[in-house]
Amino acid sequence: MADAGEFGLIARYFTRPTPSALLGPGDDCALLVPTPGKVLAVTTDMLVAGVHFLPDTDPERLGWKSLAVNLSDLAAMGATARWVTLAGALPAADEAWLAAFARGFFACAEAHGVELVGGDTTAGPLNLCVTALGEIEPDQALRRSGAQVGDEVWVSGRPGLAALGLAHLQGRVSLPEPWPRLCLAALEKPRPRLALGAALRSVAHAAIDISDGMLADLGHLARASGLAATLHLVQLPQLRELAGSGARYDADLRRLALECQLSGGDDYELLFTAARGQHNRIAEIAAELELPLWCIGEMSAGTPGAVQVLDPDGKPVEFARRGYEHFQAAVPDQAPHAHG
Repeated sequence: MADAGEFGLIARYFTRPTPSALLGPGDDCALLVPTPGKVLAVTTDMLVAGVHFLPDTDPERLGWKSLAVNLSDLAAMGATARWVTLAGALPAADEAWLAAFARGFFACAEAHGVELVGGDTTAGPLNLCVTALGEIEPDQALRRSGAQVGDEVWVSGRPGLAALGLAHLQGRVSLPEPWPRLCLAALEKPRPRLALGAALRSVAHAAIDISDGMLADLGHLARASGLAATLHLVQLPQLRELAGSGARYDADLRRLALECQLSGGDDYELLFTAARGQHNRIAEIAAELELPLWCIGEMSAGTPGAVQVLDPDGKPVEFARRGYEHFQAAVPDQAPHAHG
């Protein structure tokens, strides 16, 4: 009979070859040798059932997402992903659940060239914690603090789809076809933009992933850089076209889509700033990666962290909520959410 204890489960579902590590899982520590001339980029995030994901989330997609959200942080720094560790509290040793979770986790790991080199398991409420390690040359790291006055603000992909998917699952909106498929894929199987982060090393001045909401994370970047930012609604990627010519897209759905786009979070797209002279190069990167990149605003001198939103007529627009924040008063459309 297979060992169903902690070490048996680890050996069966989470032990894979780690050829790039000097020593992988099975000892008290992993032994890792960074590439000469590079520094380590290290990030850790927890995903807690009922806070960061719905308890009945498909375990295979949860396995993918638990790793992808950490790799997204490496992407925002322009780092190359190398190794990860995984710790989990599990309410029960459900082998079918573990097998599916491991499939998703290792599918994401293999897709992005990373190795699981250690971790831990314990009994308790479902809680997953991943630490991801990447490498980058010290002078190439994309920090939040590097934005400059006059920089253009860019964002990748289609922000807002994940938050729309969550609203659909929570019954706050009934999305017309084909939105549910598109939005649930964005919510449950995000794509860390590692290739984009690498391409931006010599192009962008600052970057951040928009896990907490575009307005909130642009504010974080602006504050770290000691600058203000302006965002133009007319320059945002349009979600309407994704619905198809025959799908319903009424005023209520349009308003919800905009709110999700600006403050919904859980997108794991990259928001970055670059000099205006890099505009054409960024367009080339978009074509090379087959990834939409949108110029949505600019950085300016002003109150650090202030973000002004302008409507198509150039008039300021106020939004009561700018993103997700733990420990604030419970808001129905704020939970569960991805990492903060």
